[in-house]
Amino acid sequence: MRSVGKVASCQISFTPIGSIDYLEEIKKVLSIITASGLKNDIGALSTVIIGERSEVLKLIKDIYEAMDDVCDFSMDVKISNLCGCTI
Repeated sequence: MRSVGKVASCQISFTPIGSIDYLEEIKKVLSIITASGLKNDIGALSTVIIGERSEVLKLIKDIYEAMDDVCDFSMDVKISNLCGCTI
């Protein structure tokens, strides 16, 4: 069994800026989140992600890098190391 490092929770709101096809861009981000395998709860305005700290931070980087050449965007990220959650 693999040991689990520190757990982090993260809330992400991804907002394409000046985009004509913004729904497709949001769907792409959601597919990246889903493909990560991390526990997530997709909401109307943001998505909450729970996982090992290094994996959560990697996901944020993966989203940024995947979307950097696709569109201009704002990504609001809140991270907590005291979420009271388990994975």
